[in-house]
Amino acid sequence: MDQVDIFKALSNKTRLQMLEWLKEPELNFPGQKEYGYAEGVCVGQIQAKANLTQSTVSEYLSILQRAGFIKATRKGQWTYYKRDEAAFERVSKLITSTL
Repeated sequence: MDQVDIFKALSNKTRLQMLEWLKEPELNFPGQKEYGYAEGVCVGQIQAKANLTQSTVSEYLSILQRAGFIKATRKGQWTYYKRDEAAFERVSKLITSTL
């Protein structure tokens, strides 16, 4: 995990919101309920909640994935995203050791 990528990912309000939403997907993405949350949340659900273009949402999710905050799972034509909770522990340790 590159420090620059980590802090770049966290420097955008919408990306922070996405991470917050993915922390409690059942609460924030009720439209996903019938499909379950085991694989994560479908990018379409995230796009609808963010009210942004598909390309912007894809770019934001890509930045979060490169920084290690989320994991993607591809199922057919759909991509699902979920938080990597261990990444938040690593970032906490990084901040503590750096500052």
